Amino acid sequence: MFKFSSTHKHIFHCLLLISIIIYFEIQSGALKLWYTDDDIGDFDPFVRYGRYLAWFLYVFRLLTLLPLPQVLFNFFGLIFFNAFPEDPKLDKTPLMMPFICIRTVTRGDYPELVTKNVERNLNLCLDSGLENFIIEIVSDKSFELPKHPRIRLTVVPSSYRTKSGALFKARALQYCLEDNVNSLNDNDWIVHLDEETLLTSGSLAGIVKFICDGKYHFGQGLITYANEGVVNWLTTLSDAFRVAEDMGKLRFQFYVFHKPIFSWKGSYVVTLCRAERDVSFDNGPDGSIAEDCYFSMIAFKKGYTFNFIEGEMWEKSPFTLMDCLQQRKRWLQGIFLVVHSKNIPLKIKFFLSMSLYAWATLPLSLANLVFAIIYPLPASDWCNFISTFVGALTFYLYIFGVFKSFEIEKIGYIKYSIILAAALLTIPLKAIIEIIAVIWGLLTNKHKFFVVQKQIQSSPSSSSSSSQETTTKDDLQHEYINGRVIEQV
Repeated sequence: MFKFSSTHKHIFHCLLLISIIIYFEIQSGALKLWYTDDDIGDFDPFVRYGRYLAWFLYVFRLLTLLPLPQVLFNFFGLIFFNAFPEDPKLDKTPLMMPFICIRTVTRGDYPELVTKNVERNLNLCLDSGLENFIIEIVSDKSFELPKHPRIRLTVVPSSYRTKSGALFKARALQYCLEDNVNSLNDNDWIVHLDEETLLTSGSLAGIVKFICDGKYHFGQGLITYANEGVVNWLTTLSDAFRVAEDMGKLRFQFYVFHKPIFSWKGSYVVTLCRAERDVSFDNGPDGSIAEDCYFSMIAFKKGYTFNFIEGEMWEKSPFTLMDCLQQRKRWLQGIFLVVHSKNIPLKIKFFLSMSLYAWATLPLSLANLVFAIIYPLPASDWCNFISTFVGALTFYLYIFGVFKSFEIEKIGYIKYSIILAAALLTIPLKAIIEIIAVIWGLLTNKHKFFVVQKQIQSSPSSSSSSSQETTTKDDLQHEYINGRVIEQV
């Protein structure tokens, strides 16, 4: 089978993206190749529908323009930078390599999963020649980890409270930064992972390169979800959109502006210790649901710089549709609290606010598909062109997500085509999930924290606590064992 080079893949992807946009624009009438406005007809909607209904329809139509800034970031990120770069290589660890703490925060509900991933990540680091590092697990519960000098377990005491009342993951992350707990120096680096996150040789090389470059305080890279077996094809194909956004708007905002204009994710996060301690995770209950988003806005406010890290990490998509729905609901609620926080100036969160309200008004925007048929409006060329561009680019992100998640050389043309078709067929399902998440998220308590199931099989002691929603502060407080930090050496 012919193997496509990185350049070939990028050229093909650019041509396909432009072709899809042109096709959508022609079909919508925004590009008039064989007819004119006279063929469409014109009328006064204020006369036909009445003043109030006409204004209502126009407002609905304008809602489709809210995603435009992030759509442009996705477009420029996918076009201007090679979308299929070769994985970075770590030929030799620099002699003066700064110390790295690879930190994973867990409630302690999935000890088997955490142990397995710790061993894999440890072996990868050792095999890659990395020497100046430690893997730290921060947990609300104590459990056994492999005994190794480069593995450390930190247990968050049940009595610990932050100054602002931060909860959940933010509370655990802040505990590690306290003066009487933190053992890292200002110039050390922290790599934040989720329980299920797996390092790859490419991401490890990218992290080393980013750290040795030393120009930026924070970094983040690509996460893919279709590696080593797929648990749920519907949620995995739905997450193809997230993969595309990593390579689109995330790369563009970091490569060009070096700022988290549209925020960032909570995993595959690389931070300079002194910068993380200055920003802190102690941001109260409002900064505890989407602690990653709140942290990025505060760092933006303080003037810290960001960059994109080459090389991908691996995670798994939610195992059930309900977990996927609950996950999206929490994200919406967390970002809602960030956007409406008085501690973050509007100029910092302006584009994040547009992104949130584009998401929150998704049910109304999709209603345009029905209203456009029942109540057609005279076409405005610029509005029609932009709204069609938004739709075309959004459609293409699912295609690109498949391109990045699967390799045709490994699975063959037939299976690849089936997966690509299936990804496009999941678009209506994702739309339904997002609509339910929006309505549910806006109408319910925004200070609850849902934890999705992370492992397929778990021990009886841990399975009972999976996939449950946290409702009170004390749910995350556990017994404090043998001092603040338990080290296994």
